[in-house]
Amino acid sequence: MKTESLATELNTNTYPGRGIVLGKTADGKKAVIAYFIMGRSVNSRNRIFEVNDRGGIRTKAFDESKMEDPSLIIYNPVLKLDDTTIVTNGDQTDTIYDFLAQGKTYIEALRTREFEPDEPNYTPRISGVVAANGDYNMSILKSNNGEPQCVRYFFEYPARAGLGHFIHTYKCDGNPIPSFEGEPTPVAIGNESIDEFTSMIWENLNDDNKVSLFTRYIDLATGEEETRIINKNN
Repeated sequence: MKTESLATELNTNTYPGRGIVLGKTADGKKAVIAYFIMGRSVNSRNRIFEVNDRGGIRTKAFDESKMEDPSLIIYNPVLKLDDTTIVTNGDQTDTIYDFLAQGKTYIEALRTREFEPDEPNYTPRISGVVAANGDYNMSILKSNNGEPQCVRYFFEYPARAGLGHFIHTYKCDGNPIPSFEGEPTPVAIGNESIDEFTSMIWENLNDDNKVSLFTRYIDLATGEEETRIINKNN
C-alpha cells in the first residue's frame, strides 16, 4: 500500500470519527501514539480528556449538566500495563488490560467484544496495543456490511522507522455513518517534536467536529514518555 500523508488523510475527511495512529519516528528512536475523538451531537462533543491513574487518559463530561448517555462516551482510551500501552475507542481498553494481566492475548480479549450497540451506525471498536520495543497491533470490530453481525480484523506490525498506521471508526460522514473499510492506512512519520506532531494532527482535524486529542512519544531506549492532551472544551 502507498504511504500517505497523515495531514492529508485528516484534512480531506470531515468525519473520520475516532482515530488511532501508531508508528515510529524516522530516526527509529521513539514509538508514536495518537488518539483523537470527534463528535456531531451535543452529547459527543461534551467531552474532554484527562489523565487517569493507570498510565493513560480517561474521557470526562465537560459540562455534567449536558450529559445525556455516558454509556458509549465515558471510558479509558489509554491504559498501561507494565511496558505495554493500550489505546482504544471504548471500554474494550479495560477488557484488553484485564486479559493481558491474566497472561492472555489482546485477540482473546477482543473476541469477547463486538461493535457498539448504536444502531444503525454500529460504530466499530478500534484498538491498538504497543509493545516495549515499539511493535504494535491494531484491530477493528465492525458490522458485517451494515448488518448486526460482528466481523473482527487483526493486524500485527513490526515497528519501522518513519512509518505509522492510521485506523478510524468511520470511512466518512453520512447517515448512517459508513464504517472504516480495508486495512489501516500507512502514513509517514517524521522526526518532528511531539508538539509539532500534536499541532499537525489538531490543525488538520475538521474544526467543527474535533473534540479532543492525545499524543505520546515513548523513548525506546529508556522507556521515558512525553504526553500531550488538547481539548476543544477548556
